[in-house]
Order: sequence, then structure tokens, then C-alpha cells
Amino acid sequence: MNILTQIDALNALIEKPVTRIIAHTMPPSSTPAFAPSARTRPISMSYLRAFDAVARHLNFRVAAEEMALTQSAVSRQIQALEHEVGTTLFLRHTRSVELTSAGSVLHRSASTTLERIDSAVRQIRQSTGRQSVSITTWASFASMWLIPRLEAFQREYPDIDIRIDATDAVIDMNNTDVDLALRYANPSQIGSSAERLFGEHLTVVASPWLLKSQPIRNVADLMRCTLIESGYAYRNQHMEWLSWQRWLDTFSTQAAGKTAAPSPARWLYFNYAHQIVQAALTGQGVALARQPLVAESLANGDLVEVLPEMRLSSPLAYWLMVSPRSKLRPEVRAFCDWLRQQADNTRLATGDVPDPQTLAAPDD
Repeated sequence: MNILTQIDALNALIEKPVTRIIAHTMPPSSTPAFAPSARTRPISMSYLRAFDAVARHLNFRVAAEEMALTQSAVSRQIQALEHEVGTTLFLRHTRSVELTSAGSVLHRSASTTLERIDSAVRQIRQSTGRQSVSITTWASFASMWLIPRLEAFQREYPDIDIRIDATDAVIDMNNTDVDLALRYANPSQIGSSAERLFGEHLTVVASPWLLKSQPIRNVADLMRCTLIESGYAYRNQHMEWLSWQRWLDTFSTQAAGKTAAPSPARWLYFNYAHQIVQAALTGQGVALARQPLVAESLANGDLVEVLPEMRLSSPLAYWLMVSPRSKLRPEVRAFCDWLRQQADNTRLATGDVPDPQTLAAPDD
């Protein structure tokens, strides 16, 4: 065998396995050779949490603070997620961030999924750990009505923990870890499953110390005082029901025989009901208070009802809503039973008579 024949034989041995490898690794003729392979592995949960945080805040720095990570770490997680998904999820500008259309689609699904997972975990922790009841209500009601009464519940049920979230934000009771909500609303604005606790009247109150120097026997005397009012009194119909203007429109004409409501010596404005009452307690002026929230202060003499014959009825009422997923838990039922008893006491103290039109069985 000559040298050329040996070279040809050697080339044949080298080319055959190479040909077989190429045949196995080349993509089908319909797929370009440079196309990336499809990603089918699950997305990392840490990527989704970083994505959800950035999508909610539209700010990498704030999202990093929420997650207790560095901003660069969050940025790397978002880049990794975009690589996994195969498209850009955020448009990054010099001073702002916005979701792309793909990012919006993913966020709608991811935020709901993460909330459900977190809610399930919280429920599992509650069932395996200490008993607890989570309550959402607005700040003034928590400060003035609920918290002063909680000691009695804790004495009776020392093994049940209470968590209060002071907010009036609307929540979906079917998709939250909150067990019950206490709300303040017109009957037409509340859901059919809500239970009426009590209604209210608005009444003029002042500190006994203020009344020593400024006795108030009629509307004319009242106009020589400082009137304390919410800074939001005229922003919506809900708050207008609680305004001094409505009270003056109702009583000043019939009491003073005038065609227009008089003006007080001065005004003092606050944002929240508990701030208004606190100012009245310290003698800074006269407040138009929600009777259920000041019943205890009136009973112990810290406040005096100045013109009791001039109470003004309110269409608003106080309501209890219980999460469908929580209503059968023993600790939630115990708290609701205790809450209803406290509401009974408030109705008795204020003379409130439930309107049967607001609920089929308001006292059940």
C-alpha cells in the first residue's frame, strides 16, 4: 500500500464519526441553525418576587429596600428573569422604570399568585402555631373604640393574639389573610354579607374645663368658641354628613331665627376623628363628635354633651365583615361574639335602635 492509499484510509476513519456527530446535533431543516432552544424549566420564585416588587414600585431602589437586598442584586434577578422568559419586561429610563406589555401580563398573574401563596402560608402557620385574629379597621375607630376595650378580651382569651391593621383601604375579603374588617359606611355602600354593629348621632361636646370659662347654652354662645372640624369635611358626601356646616344649617336658623348660618370665633382643623376629640378633651375648642366614639368620655365626665337636644342623626353606621375562610375558626368566632357584646353595650349607652331595613337580622 502506497502512501496515498494510507492517507485516504486515514481520512475515511476520521470523517465517519464526525459525520455521525453532525447528523445527531444539527437541528431539523425547518429550524435555523442559530435559533435558541426553547426554555421549559420553571421560573425561580426569587426572580418572581424581585419582579413583583419592582413592578409594584416601578423603582429598583425601593424594591431592593423592601426585599433587604442591594439594588444590583435585584437588577441581576430581573435580568435573569428576562433571560428565562425570553423578552424584556421593563423599559429602563434615566429616572424611571415602566412595564412593557409583556411585563404587565406577567405581573397580573405573578402578583395574584404570590398573594395566594403568602396567604396560604400564613393560614398554615396560624393553624400550626398560636391562635390569632387579624383585624383591619380605620385609625380613629381603632384608637377610640376598639383598643380601649381589647383588654377585656385579652383577659378572657389570653391565648389568642390580636393583630390590628389600621387602614380604611378597600380589600377583597375572599382573597386576603385578614380575618375580619370593621368599616364605617352608608348601608347602600356596604356588602350584603356585612353585619351592622351600631349607628350613630353627632353631638356637640366640650371639655368641662372649657365650659367653666365659656358656658354654652345656645347657638349664640357656641359661636363665641373655637369649632374643631375635619380638614376633609367637604371633600365628599361621606364627610359632609359630619360637618359643622350641616349641623349649623339644621339648628342655627331655628334656634337663632336667622336666614344664614353664623360664623364661629375661629376654626381648628384636623385630619382624623381621634385628633378632633383629643383637641376637645384638652379644651382647645368644641367638637361635633360621633356619639359612639365618645360614649366612654361622656360617661366618665372627660367630655360634656353641650346641647343634647340638638343631636343630629347620621345615615352612616359601623359594620362587621368576616372573611369566608376565617368564620369557622374558633378564635375568630370567639372574637366576633365578644365584639357583638361590646356593640350591644354601645347601642345601650347611645340609645341606638337598629334600622331593620339595613339588615335582615342586625343583632344576630
